[in-house]
Amino acid sequence: MAFTFQPRRGIYIDISEEMKTAGAPLTNEEVQHFEEFDSIYRSLCALMYNYVPMSGHPGGSISSGRFVACILFDAMDYDLSNPDRDEADLISYAAGHKALGLYALWALRNEVARIGAPELLAREDRYQLRLEDLLGFRRNPTAKTPLFNKYKAKPLDGHPTPATPFLRLSTGASGVGVASSLGLAFGAMDYYGNRAPRVHIVEGEGGMTPGRVSEAMAAAGTASLGNAVMHIDWNQASIDTNRVCRDGDQPGDYVQWSPMEFAYLHDWNVILVPEGRDFQQIVAAQRKAASIDNGQPTAIVYRTTKGWQYGIEGRLSHGAGHKLCSDGFYEAVQPLLEKTGRMLPTCEPDCQRCEGGKQEDVMEACFWDGLMVVRAALEESREAVGNLAGRLVSARDRLNEQNRKPREKAPRVEAVFELAAKNGKSIPKELTLAPGDVTTLRAELGRVLNYYNKASDGAILAAAADLLSSTSVIMTGDGFSEGYYNAGSNPGSRILATGGICEDAMSGIFSGLASYGHHIGAGSSYGAFIAALGHIAARLHAIGNQARQAIAEGPYRPFVLICAHAGIKTGEDGPTHADPQALQLLQENFPRSTMITLTPWDPQEIWTLMSAALAKRPAIIAPFVTRPNETIIDRKALGLAPPTDAKAGVYLLKKAEGKSDGTVVIQGSEVGYAFVEETLPLLKKEGIELNVYYVSSAELFDLLPQEEQDRIFPRAHAEEAMGITGFTLPTMYRWIPSKRGRLMTVHAFQKGHYLGSGKAHKVLEEGGLNGEGLLKAIVRYVKEQ
Repeated sequence: MAFTFQPRRGIYIDISEEMKTAGAPLTNEEVQHFEEFDSIYRSLCALMYNYVPMSGHPGGSISSGRFVACILFDAMDYDLSNPDRDEADLISYAAGHKALGLYALWALRNEVARIGAPELLAREDRYQLRLEDLLGFRRNPTAKTPLFNKYKAKPLDGHPTPATPFLRLSTGASGVGVASSLGLAFGAMDYYGNRAPRVHIVEGEGGMTPGRVSEAMAAAGTASLGNAVMHIDWNQASIDTNRVCRDGDQPGDYVQWSPMEFAYLHDWNVILVPEGRDFQQIVAAQRKAASIDNGQPTAIVYRTTKGWQYGIEGRLSHGAGHKLCSDGFYEAVQPLLEKTGRMLPTCEPDCQRCEGGKQEDVMEACFWDGLMVVRAALEESREAVGNLAGRLVSARDRLNEQNRKPREKAPRVEAVFELAAKNGKSIPKELTLAPGDVTTLRAELGRVLNYYNKASDGAILAAAADLLSSTSVIMTGDGFSEGYYNAGSNPGSRILATGGICEDAMSGIFSGLASYGHHIGAGSSYGAFIAALGHIAARLHAIGNQARQAIAEGPYRPFVLICAHAGIKTGEDGPTHADPQALQLLQENFPRSTMITLTPWDPQEIWTLMSAALAKRPAIIAPFVTRPNETIIDRKALGLAPPTDAKAGVYLLKKAEGKSDGTVVIQGSEVGYAFVEETLPLLKKEGIELNVYYVSSAELFDLLPQEEQDRIFPRAHAEEAMGITGFTLPTMYRWIPSKRGRLMTVHAFQKGHYLGSGKAHKVLEEGGLNGEGLLKAIVRYVKEQ
């Protein structure tokens, strides 16, 4: 029996067959206008690569240019004068290596408006990307060249960031852009409902090969994310091969699917454009995608040629191009020169003006001459420019006519931040714990997230790597619709299915969700996995939030990377899961204010720490929460500081009574409980008095004024201190500056190996991190003090 796909909600369309009955959507004149524009665009791509040597990817920029031009001038409903209109359609370059093409298209679009519809230009230059800004392509902000400074050109990053108008994300790193772009679509769909803005995602078949792309596309298809449209530049060429995918009988060098099969597998609508250079087929496919109303996301697959008419095609044009001012370069721009009757500066074989590209001032001047030829070409193409400018006006008019409004009872994410700033100092009655209560850190985190979710009408969407109940993040959705979110059948749920055991895609999706601006994503897995697998998405999210400040200064938009089942107390799962290294990947490893890690030891600290972190609004919040049950300590009876002191990031957990025998700094719930429940009574018997500090968040402490830091944790105490951590020794370096203190510090790898499996107390015993082990270390420290 022949194998066939099981039933799908998505449909497959070959647009060339559809057009046999539907006809062509554009007039011959309109096609000619697009052709003129594309000819100028391809020449500009060649200019940019030539005068910013070894920078950018001309091949993919050229092969995608035609369908992206149609997105900008025909498919999208948006307002060129206001890149931040919340209800507008979005475009996201998941294929970040096509940034050269992105900047070229943005600059040409700006020129079209300048010439044909100047009223559409944003009033401030920061909301435009001008032709002059191309002088900043792959340039550092510290550049000092004359024209860069004269025209106040923007430094344009090598891969896209939100420092560029109309972009919400930083993309380009191994498939993260697809996941984060789909996160934008999730955010738009949940906030606006059935009339949500569309998110147009630009990618190539090579960019679909990372595993996180499959995870993310599975999530979108499962959730019926009908406002997502992926535009796939199927040119078959990557850096290393011209056969990325299977193509009919020809096996692929990398994967054995075609982009159509891949998308259809994940229950997407698929529209094939057999001739990806044909503007009629391109526009027909994009308009067809807009008309499909089955609720599923859509992939439009354009069959293209990388580097078409550039003179270098296929993989050789991926990240490389013509040599500086070579014959091949001049041949590539000849149509532009013939159109304008102008010339570009020429280099003889022995020309030393630019010294092979080393003289930046000369290269910049030559580049500027080329840009002026491009400007002249557009000014001479009055009919084409007028038509395209009219299309930009129509895009704005369509957006206005849509009159999109947030759905009824839409999420109010600002309520989360307002509540955190206002009430974080005291624990709500509903979340208060009493001595003797038994709970877990993970459960209290779930309750805190749910509290904020209810207060914000569901602004927090949660997911897990097949660990919703296990990590307690499922509690985030209590009181909302049960089951998984589906845009059509279950839009009230606050729980996303993000592809299964998929920390990669989950982190990327929640980065995009937060970037849209109306939600906080909370993704959970073992800390051993998500700290590493979510790191790239977290890093790009931090980059994006910082880059965004170039256009619109404001607080960051956080998502929560829950490092659950953290540390060696997850001993039954063994060293593959009970990982003490995860904190070292995140703590103090990001620029100030972008990442806040939380390391509570007592479940009572969760509310205070999460509220303090939310009030600071970093890009990422990473709480480390353990799995086992814990009994709530009577802190007052033991003379311990109240749990609300955790908000400072470092606090004096117990002050020495009388003369101090030394200072101990603790981090980690496993060692925190071992010290308080077991070691503290033994120290009392030994007559040892210590100043005991606990590190609940290195980054919250860093955000305090220096004077406050010195008051809380005096330098003299740091100089004499030893450390106790359930994590790795380097996480203690900040708190234990002395060589002696570090030698005395107790940590998970102090015996030189990964710890074995077993109940938590046995793993702690093996590592010397139980009560008796800590006592021995402290006694040795005091004796040598």
